[in-house]
Amino acid sequence: MMGPLNLRPILKNHVNFPVCLAPMVGLSHVGLRMLVRRYLPANAKTFWPTEMLNSRRLPNEDFKTTPETYRSDTELDLVPQILGNEEEPIAQSVQKLTDWGAIGIDINMGCPVKKALKHNYGVALMGDADYAARVVDMTVRNSKVPVSVKLRAGIEDKPEELLKFVKKLESAGASWITLHPRLAHEKRRGTADWKKIALIRNELKIPIIGNGDIQVLQDIEDMFNIAECDMVMVGRALTARPWLLWQLGSKLGFENPEGLAGSAPNTHEEEGAEFAKAFLYFVEIMEEYFVPDLALRKIKFYLRTSSPWLEFGHILNAKISGCTTYDQMRGEIEHFFAIPQRMMAKTDLRI
Repeated sequence: MMGPLNLRPILKNHVNFPVCLAPMVGLSHVGLRMLVRRYLPANAKTFWPTEMLNSRRLPNEDFKTTPETYRSDTELDLVPQILGNEEEPIAQSVQKLTDWGAIGIDINMGCPVKKALKHNYGVALMGDADYAARVVDMTVRNSKVPVSVKLRAGIEDKPEELLKFVKKLESAGASWITLHPRLAHEKRRGTADWKKIALIRNELKIPIIGNGDIQVLQDIEDMFNIAECDMVMVGRALTARPWLLWQLGSKLGFENPEGLAGSAPNTHEEEGAEFAKAFLYFVEIMEEYFVPDLALRKIKFYLRTSSPWLEFGHILNAKISGCTTYDQMRGEIEHFFAIPQRMMAKTDLRI
């Protein structure tokens, strides 16, 4: 059983499609969102993230000139993710983001990078359940929209402690929780333990979104079956396979994405051909929203993330890395895909 049949009330009020994009530093900007939206089935609704936003900086930033807060005028369904642990900057950030049009606020308690740990942001908050609950409480008290939390499975592998932790977040007012079931020190290593998602989903009343190790459509189905979650969040695989949304939508009975005809790509060769179309579209979007130097850097970073799923992606990556203009990039893309390419189902997610 998948997706919509599992959605709990708070999610049903906002979405009707059971997969969403993950907030990823350097990736979940307007360019990637618009690329993935291209493959969202017609009449499907889901959440859309931003990159992580620092609550200490947000109050003084101009959203129109800050790349992390660039958005399309059509994006009316954003749930920006914030880092923070102090009430005043959190309150100011939430107010500013709500005025900007956010329909929810997500608190990051999963980022394991040193900069976040240094300031007691991200996964560092999981070291003190009461402290983390206070962060949720102060955010909820200052928000007119739902507040969610994205977290990892903890500092140590203690499922009973994870359960106590998330129950405190629920009591503090979290509307839903997204769990990436790896420990803080594992970062991208090891395997995400989807059974931990089922553990908290069955003990909490609020919805649970599962995250981690999704690469192909079957992974989404398997996560729903094993984790029993309400929704699935997908990260890097959506940079390579944004049409996962199309594939799932077809299975769930949704209409094709607007402007796309036929069937979602399915074979390795069909996916290779679609990657070319998606990449060219991405370059077009980035040219529209970002200044050239920044756009070119972001395009190259996007390709480094997505190219490992291409059979000869390292060759394309090397060609694009030397490009200094959009036209050069388009030329290299068209030249590379003039020879039919294949995508691999799985790659090493630690890259």
